[in-house]
Amino acid sequence: MTSRRSKRIFAVISAVLVAFTLIVPTAGVQTAYAAGSPQELIPGGMAFGVKFFTEGAIVIGTTGVETASGVVSPAKDCGLKAGDVIIRAGGKEFKSASELIEVIEGSGGKSVYLAYLRNGEESTVEVTPVRDLENGDYRIGVMVRDSTAGIGTVSFIDPETLDFGGLGHGIYDSETGMLLPLARGAVVDVDITDVVKSERNDPGELRGDFNTKVIGELWSNSDQGVFGRFASLPKGVHEAIPIASRGEISEGKAFILTTLSDNKVGEYEIEIEHVYKNSGSTKNFLIRATDPKLLEQTGGIVQGMSGSPIIQNGKLIGAVTHVLVNDPERGYGICIENMLSAAFDVGKTEQENPMAA
Repeated sequence: MTSRRSKRIFAVISAVLVAFTLIVPTAGVQTAYAAGSPQELIPGGMAFGVKFFTEGAIVIGTTGVETASGVVSPAKDCGLKAGDVIIRAGGKEFKSASELIEVIEGSGGKSVYLAYLRNGEESTVEVTPVRDLENGDYRIGVMVRDSTAGIGTVSFIDPETLDFGGLGHGIYDSETGMLLPLARGAVVDVDITDVVKSERNDPGELRGDFNTKVIGELWSNSDQGVFGRFASLPKGVHEAIPIASRGEISEGKAFILTTLSDNKVGEYEIEIEHVYKNSGSTKNFLIRATDPKLLEQTGGIVQGMSGSPIIQNGKLIGAVTHVLVNDPERGYGICIENMLSAAFDVGKTEQENPMAA
């Protein structure tokens, strides 16, 4: 990347290690579960790194371009806005935000047609790049991002296919709040180096370092989690256990599996305080961290623990999804059957810098 381009990169590298976990049962799993027969999965609890590349370039905002005629914003004037996903430029698909910028810079000031998605519908707009007074490059005044990364916790693994899943909620863009469309993604090993304890109104987080070895791939990103497959079964995993239906979840003791700074999967006691009958797809029951060792290290639930599997009465019932900001000892869990249902529909914290064009 040239020094001129680097000046236009917004330094928004996020240190938040949000828990990204993944799941993708195969058609065989779907058939067995749909028939109501017992389904056994390996509970996870191990941390892993996610490198996530979006489909197209996500517009995270528009900005002005200083020209000889004054400050203008061609992107804003043509109707582009945060949350749009640019998928083609000049009639050609591109693989990265940098390639989109190259098309804009190489236009010579001639109009460029951009195809983009908004709320799932494709539209095309004509935009005319203008010359930046500072460096002479052609720009349209749009900030875009094409990738992100983070640390998560595996919820479960199919012992036969090595499909795995977790998180219990999707990976969303930090600027727009939209669910990121996945083009491709990779899973890597991660070493947890520190745990920042949660406090009231200040959720903590897991911090760690990515390893370079790719250990799996990502397939999809949904509101109930992201989906992928391991290349081989991680070391030291638990034995497979039955999954529980939503009706089997009850108030009372349970435990979670999660990895903290010792980089070992630990078992910690929690309390299920309430099971919601008519809740949404990711907040199905209320949990409270009660284990003294867990509270000492984390203060309750921290960012990065989402996806930690929850076990009750010897069955996998779901995963941790959210922490209550004003009471970090409490959080929400998602039913395992909701995660599996999302997987049936299917059949990337360090965050990349947004780039300006």
